Amino acid sequence: MRTPLRSLLRPVCGLVLLLATLKAAVAAPPTYSVAIVPQFSAQQIHAEWQPLLKRVGDEAGVKLEMRFPSTIPAFETSFLQGEPDFIFGNPYHAVMARRKQGYIPLVRDEKLLTGILVVAKDGPVSSLKHLAGQKIAFPAPNAFGASLYMRALLIEKEQLRIEPVYVKTHGNVYRQVLVGDFVAGGGVNQTFADLPAVMRDKLQVLYETPGAAPHPFAAHPRVPDGVRKRITAAFLKQASDAEGKALLKDVRMPNPVAADYGRDYGPLEKLRLDKYLVLEE
Repeated sequence: MRTPLRSLLRPVCGLVLLLATLKAAVAAPPTYSVAIVPQFSAQQIHAEWQPLLKRVGDEAGVKLEMRFPSTIPAFETSFLQGEPDFIFGNPYHAVMARRKQGYIPLVRDEKLLTGILVVAKDGPVSSLKHLAGQKIAFPAPNAFGASLYMRALLIEKEQLRIEPVYVKTHGNVYRQVLVGDFVAGGGVNQTFADLPAVMRDKLQVLYETPGAAPHPFAAHPRVPDGVRKRITAAFLKQASDAEGKALLKDVRMPNPVAADYGRDYGPLEKLRLDKYLVLEE
């Protein structure tokens, strides 16, 4: 009795399907999650970061998939639990993430970050003494230059008592100072420079913090060393052509350099800012 052709072909088809599946699995690059501190809206963060992460991922042979924490505290909870493979957070986030999960800073911009306190130009506030007892807008409790370091300096160095109010984003701070909801607000030099000239020209910087190494792009230690090195090299390579430079400028990292925790962020541990941290339970 002859065996039907269909029966003879079935194992062959199965083998072909298995080989195709294995080939696809081998060809697919590994996927890693990325969380960006939500200083801005999710729409703006996606528009600015997605093209750069696509280019960096392609160069490094991986897929970088963005996550969108709704608030800065939600972002902090996420990385303190070690959920994202990569994070882009503020300088003190680098300290918090290192202590809790061992995140490793890979790259940062070369220009130092400074926190600024802005007031309305030609408004009633011309010195810090005018802020005594006033409500001051900050993006979030642990935003480093804009809030955490700023509040510590105002309280401890300037002996100023204020009432902080957290309005979620840097943009909200600048807008609410402009319309008079608050007499002053905290930001950083990078986001202030990003403002449209029509807004920026109506504000003035009243106070500024010392400079610190800016936001790093950091990796959880579970990410293989080889992947970390390729990601670092891919970021640095973006500065070598016009398209890459434009993408880096969009995320406020126009001149990327390799980051080093001990050199760049270790000194922040000596500022004794932990007493000003506010963490969600």
